Formats: sequence, C-alpha cells, structure tokens
Amino acid sequence: MVLPEEGVLLRIFIGEGDHHEGRPLYEWLVLKAREHGLAGATVLRGLEGFGANSRLHTAKVLRMSADLPVVVEIVDAREKIDAFMPLVDQAVEEGLATLEKVEIRLYRGSKK
Repeated sequence: MVLPEEGVLLRIFIGEGDHHEGRPLYEWLVLKAREHGLAGATVLRGLEGFGANSRLHTAKVLRMSADLPVVVEIVDAREKIDAFMPLVDQAVEEGLATLEKVEIRLYRGSKK
C-alpha cells in the first residue's frame, strides 16, 4: 500500500471499559479499521487521565481503575479517514475524536 505524503491522524480517546457489539471498543475500532483497508491502527493504554465528566482514571495502586484511558491512533489519507468517521461517530458513545494533518515519511511492511 502506498500512502500520500500528506495524511491525517485520527485519535480516538475512550475508556478501556467501553464496549461495542460485545467487544472492547478499542478492539472493535481496530478490526473495523482493518476491514475498511486503513493503513494501520495502534492502541495506547494510558496510566492516568480524565475526560468530559472530569472523572479521574488512574493506574495507581491505591486507586486502581478498571477503566484506564485508551487512545486509538489511525493514520491514512484524508478521504479514507473521512469515510471511516461515520463508524466512529456511531460507536463512540463517550469519548473524543480528533483529526490532525500529518506528514508521512515512510510506511513499510515486511518484504515477505
């Protein structure tokens, strides 16, 4: 797959405990991104954070949270991300999605 030099980074901020269609939401988003032929997706688990409800989620031992912050990052061409956004809008009940322009320097897979 060849990506253009200018792309878009989609970041989706959700909670680890969020679910959609019987799966963790982050997993559902990654699988849907793959089904839609997006270039790739990465899930990052946060140690601490809060969102629109100002509820603190933390991995500290004394205040263990079962709903740590999660960020799903997807980079691809603007058109492909725009086509994917209705799924994100439908699936994310509580969270934040951001888009930013990115310069794609390389995108390489295995030569196998």
